[in-house]
Amino acid sequence: MDPLSEISEELANIDGQISDILRALSNGFQKLEKIKDSNRQSRQLEELTGKMRECKRLIKEFDREVKEEESRNTPDTNKMLNEKKQSMIKELNSYVALKKQYASSLDNKRVDLFDGLDGGGGFVEDNVLQASSMNNQQLIDSGNRMMDETDQTIERSKKVVHETINVGADTTAALKAQTEQMSRIVNELDSIHFSIKKASQLVKEIGRQVATDRCIMALLFLIVLGVVAIMIVKIVKPNNKDIRNIPGFAPPALNRKLLWDLN
Repeated sequence: MDPLSEISEELANIDGQISDILRALSNGFQKLEKIKDSNRQSRQLEELTGKMRECKRLIKEFDREVKEEESRNTPDTNKMLNEKKQSMIKELNSYVALKKQYASSLDNKRVDLFDGLDGGGGFVEDNVLQASSMNNQQLIDSGNRMMDETDQTIERSKKVVHETINVGADTTAALKAQTEQMSRIVNELDSIHFSIKKASQLVKEIGRQVATDRCIMALLFLIVLGVVAIMIVKIVKPNNKDIRNIPGFAPPALNRKLLWDLN
């Protein structure tokens, strides 16, 4: 049974993941030696860099778990755990050095996982070369410092990404607001166009009604004028046979004359 399982299942699980990654790194660098194409070598180095980044994260998690269990473990157990962590850091640093050697041979200028930690890029190589001369605590402190500085670089990158996402979200919101405003303007223009169309139809209907009313009034006026003209002519020339008598407007003198003749 794994001794770490007796101490903590979490520690045993993290140790298993780290061991798998370190094994994959070993196989990956062996495969890298057989690759001749520079582009394929670059892609392989990028893949290995990702594995080293994950391994670094797990080592920090392992160290955190060790510190949490330190008060409950015996001194011998704590010593064993620290030695195991030191071995992990040393092996990871050796792979980091290998990666930098391959990257240098390819004239690869990309920033890798542990670049820029001392401003000159030589800290990791020096640390690997001097690892054998360091005591346990110095090696642990050196590895922790490297991981902390790398975490700060990653956090700065995350901050830039978040700021970019926020700017994109603000731009999207502004575009959405402008689109909604344009939609409202288009709707208002449609309403205005519809109102103008209805008003034009109403004006045309009113014009037709006014024209009809004028025609009727003109016709009535002509009728009244004709009746008045007939009445005037009948009064002036009562004996005109060409004009028919209008009921109620026969000359009274004629009636009296007829009665006189009868007598």
